[in-house]
Amino acid sequence: MKAMGNTRRLMALVTGGAALAAVLVAPGAQAAQNTEGKASPGTSREAAARGLLPGWKLTGTGSDARFRGLAAVSRSTAWVAGSKGTVLRTSDGGRTWRDVSPPDAADLELRDIEAFDGRRAVALAIGEGEASRVLRTEDGGATWTESFRNTDPRAFFNCLTFFDSRHGLAAGDPVDGKFRVLSTADGGRSWRVLPDAGMPAALPGEAGFAASGQCLVSSGAKDVWLTTGGAETARVLHSRDRGLTWTASASTLPAGDPARGVFAVAFRDRAHGIAVGGDYRPDQASPEAAAVTGDGGRSWRQSATPPPAYRSGVTWLPYSRTAALAVGPTGTDLTLDGGRSWRTVDPGSYDTVDCTPDLGCWAAGEKGRVARLGF
Repeated sequence: MKAMGNTRRLMALVTGGAALAAVLVAPGAQAAQNTEGKASPGTSREAAARGLLPGWKLTGTGSDARFRGLAAVSRSTAWVAGSKGTVLRTSDGGRTWRDVSPPDAADLELRDIEAFDGRRAVALAIGEGEASRVLRTEDGGATWTESFRNTDPRAFFNCLTFFDSRHGLAAGDPVDGKFRVLSTADGGRSWRVLPDAGMPAALPGEAGFAASGQCLVSSGAKDVWLTTGGAETARVLHSRDRGLTWTASASTLPAGDPARGVFAVAFRDRAHGIAVGGDYRPDQASPEAAAVTGDGGRSWRQSATPPPAYRSGVTWLPYSRTAALAVGPTGTDLTLDGGRSWRTVDPGSYDTVDCTPDLGCWAAGEKGRVARLGF
């Protein structure tokens, strides 16, 4: 009964929007970050009056890996994947993490992971040639099966997404002038390269970014979006038929350099989306790091007040039509108006973020950092 009451209170905060903002940005409400990157909890009168402690709450992973892959299953269960072939899983809300890394994977860079529950997950290793692989587990990471290994030295895969527990895609950089896409119809057990006849030609220098596992995202049964950078224009490609045919649209995000582009998108339905990115170099400014769409990505509008710096991950808050979070190495930003304006609410470094329908929001990043949004 107590858990049900907490869930109802959280849902009211998220759907209320303004109440969520008041708690998240109240002075001292979020967890402060010290120089070692550890969280020291703070409270505000407003938060205390609600009996809540909002903000990212770091969990003890016991790892120093950089986690750019994150699959949030629920408030209690999440998977992270990262450098040195590391995969961790929690089933108790982050109180403890179990190392379920694939054997002999220390040389792999795992940049994306998609999980269906606490036992079934699919992870993507990135890199040129055979470094790009797909691994799958059905027993919570006790054993792993390699279901795809790239044999084309020109190919480099970046991101995964699943429409349901059977149908999914993996996307990589252009080969022969077009982005390469893999497809599975059996939950990741087998993969095939999709024909590229319906894929627009890539621009000179165009590629994807394996920064957060969110350069390829889906919404519903067939819609999927692919983000790009590195060219004169940073684009978002959209498919309505699970990757068979695509259309491309220009974003407003920084472009014209291999370090600039769209790094992540999030769609709360087939029409409404948010794109984030910028220039990932810490010494370069990213003054236009976010954009929004209301027509499925056919057109993009620059955020009136974007995040103050490069952002690599973004997610909508559950049960809200206007609230979302964006994360990057210099902080977390909150929007309450569908991405038009953003406000920094936490200074901690995170690369990726994900939320679940039961109001479990997770973030992960460098030095083994994994946090859950706590109330």
